[in-house]
Amino acid sequence: MTTWNLEGMQTHLFICNGSSCMKKDAEDITQAIRDEIQRQALDQEIHTTRTRCNGRCKDACVVIAYPQGNWYRVPSTEHARALVQDLHHESLYKEHVFTLREGILQRTAQTTAIKGIEKVKER
Repeated sequence: MTTWNLEGMQTHLFICNGSSCMKKDAEDITQAIRDEIQRQALDQEIHTTRTRCNGRCKDACVVIAYPQGNWYRVPSTEHARALVQDLHHESLYKEHVFTLREGILQRTAQTTAIKGIEKVKER
């Protein structure tokens, strides 16, 4: 097991490697993100962690950026590279699905992603 020194990290990317995302090339997308981070020499700024299901299977492959609180749909390795480049240049990646505003996760205005099923049933 490795224990990384995360001082100075600006972004932590959580990359879904749950079963639905894995069927949509999450392994290749994970590697493309990590390769682009290395290519751009961003290892001291962006850290990655593989996760299990994040509950947005229709958005596969899901990538979450913190502390920004942004959720992204990353459907290909090309999109994976673009996401890293946009994070580095502080641009807004086009497949931005959710964002954290005032402590509440909200859908972005430009998203084409489905809303999804409510987590709490009305009584």
